[in-house]
Amino acid sequence: MKRKSVGAKTIIKEGNSAMRTVLGKLAIAASVAAMSLASSANAGEVLNRALASKTLTVAVSPNYPPSSFLNDKGELVGFDVDVGKLIAEHIGVGVKYQTPAWDIITSGKWQGRWDVVVAAMAPTKERAKIFSFPAIYQYGGYIAAVHKDSKNTKIEDLNGKRVGVLASGMGYHYLNQDIKKDEFIGVPSFEYKFKPGEIKTYDQSNNALDDLRIGDGKRLDAFVGDDTVILDAIKAGYPIRQLGDALVYGPAVIATLPGDAELDNKIADAVKGLKESGKLSELSMKWFGRDVTTAK
Repeated sequence: MKRKSVGAKTIIKEGNSAMRTVLGKLAIAASVAAMSLASSANAGEVLNRALASKTLTVAVSPNYPPSSFLNDKGELVGFDVDVGKLIAEHIGVGVKYQTPAWDIITSGKWQGRWDVVVAAMAPTKERAKIFSFPAIYQYGGYIAAVHKDSKNTKIEDLNGKRVGVLASGMGYHYLNQDIKKDEFIGVPSFEYKFKPGEIKTYDQSNNALDDLRIGDGKRLDAFVGDDTVILDAIKAGYPIRQLGDALVYGPAVIATLPGDAELDNKIADAVKGLKESGKLSELSMKWFGRDVTTAK
């Protein structure tokens, strides 16, 4: 009987030891799971939503070729579309797109309809009050165009001339020589190379280009605008040519709403990786025919 009692106690002790081992392992597993959940919770509301749905919703401009536009098959394509997809891949989720009006995008009143904007937004101090700018992913050059018969051979020849420009934006401020660097974020250094005698403003670039194409000096001596618009007009057969190099570069950023630092960090890391690998430049060459990812 005594030996049985001792044997029973031994069995009970061994059983308790095994139970403690199992409970210990469960506790460790629970601790690891809790840490994982805490890490996910700390990711931020927007990132958590994207991870839970396995989808990053990206807003792009509805009709802004070659950045974002519908092709002949009705598919949304373009540089911004590809960049948004690669950012989603970096995060580890799929992607879907929204094409809201620009005024809705810039209002910041997204109401959870999209998570991030990839639409060549220019970063300003006013917009920084509404948005976070995780990364600069391209630069828009502002160039001068003249009629193909123009006798102007260098940019300084436009001093005192009649120059057209859109009524707002960096080109307008360049011609007025009042670009305030504290209003624009991330603008590379530049010089004012000429001062027009007359500045003629337009609501649309096409109207200015139509005035320029009718003849040298008839309505305009030159037009200063977005390089993509001018170069596309040249490709389309407009009798104009670029004069000189880019006058100033305006950075374009990816935008999010403030409050999700983890999402911003992942976007910044994604863009950094795309730059270092050369993939961002490849996409630029594919869609623009030149590298718009650096200011040069």
